[in-house]
Amino acid sequence: MRRMGNFIGFSVSVLMLGFAYYLQYVQNMNPCALCIFERMTTAALGFVFLLAWLHNPKRFGRWIYAALILVVAAIGVFISARHVYIQSLPPNLVGSCGAPLKLLIQHLPPWQVIREVLHGSGECAHVNTFLGVSLPLWVLGLTAALGIGGIAVNSRR
Repeated sequence: MRRMGNFIGFSVSVLMLGFAYYLQYVQNMNPCALCIFERMTTAALGFVFLLAWLHNPKRFGRWIYAALILVVAAIGVFISARHVYIQSLPPNLVGSCGAPLKLLIQHLPPWQVIREVLHGSGECAHVNTFLGVSLPLWVLGLTAALGIGGIAVNSRR
């Protein structure tokens, strides 16, 4: 049961990333910096699920994977929630479009890049939807579901 649950978690993460790249390269929806951070946490969550699936730990190891899933999913939920919040702000309260992420990475230390991205910018306030729901809200819900499911699957005997 645990092994199948980890495989499903990995598969959902891969599907989420695949859909994001489809939107970027086929639908020409360029991701904002927060979208890229959401992709990074989705990839990290998928990687933890992949390791847990391949390792299929017993006893104490399963708790380590459950803890890793909790941490990565919590970070992903936080970033997605921040993105949803920025999208809910009135246009006059959203900052102007900031520097591109590539430029921030080249000129700022990592903690300042993270702070700048989480602060949000005008490009992050643009709302794209799928089935009437904003994309960051989809990521928020799916990341939370993956986190809860991953913890449940890996904490069982």
